[in-house]
Amino acid sequence: PDQPISEKKHSIQARDICLAELLYGSGLRISEALALDAGRLSAEAPAVRIMGKGGKERLAPITDTARTALAAWLLLRPTLAAPGERALFVGARGKRLNRREAQRIIEDLCRRAGLPQPISPHGLRHSFATHLLEAGADLRSVQELMGHARLTTTQRYTHLNLAHLMAVYDKAHPKAKE
Repeated sequence: PDQPISEKKHSIQARDICLAELLYGSGLRISEALALDAGRLSAEAPAVRIMGKGGKERLAPITDTARTALAAWLLLRPTLAAPGERALFVGARGKRLNRREAQRIIEDLCRRAGLPQPISPHGLRHSFATHLLEAGADLRSVQELMGHARLTTTQRYTHLNLAHLMAVYDKAHPKAKE
C-alpha cells in the first residue's frame, strides 16, 4: 500500500515471468517451484537442487532465459515480500504463493500472449519434456531431469515425439510418399 502502484505492478510482472521461465525451462512441478526459498537460488547457478515427489532430490537445470528472469525478480522481490518471508515466489500480500494463485498467473500470461487457450503449469512441464525429446534428448536423460521414478512415466511424453518423427520421415524419406 505504501509503494507506488507501478512499482508493485512491475515487481509482479517480473515474478510472473520468472515463475513461467522456471516451470518451462527447468521442467519443475508447480509444487517444486512454489517450495523454493529465495536464499537457495542464485541467478548465476546453472542448476537448482529440487526436493521432488517422495522426498527425492534432483538437480534441475536453469536456462539462460530463466536466469535472466530470476535476476530481475530477485532484485524486485523485496518490494513484495513480507519481512522474514523466505519463499522465492510471493503474492501481492508478501506471503508464499499457493497453487491456485500460480495457476492464475500462468493463465493470465497465456491470455496476455494471445494464446487461444491457457496452458496449465503442468502443461509447461509437459512442454519441457516434449521439446527435449523432439530435439533428440534420450528418454533416460529426460526421466532424470523430470524426476520420474519410473521410465514408463516419462514414456507418456513420447507419443508427441513419435508424431514429430513420423512427420520428419514423411517429409524426408523418398519412399514415404509412394
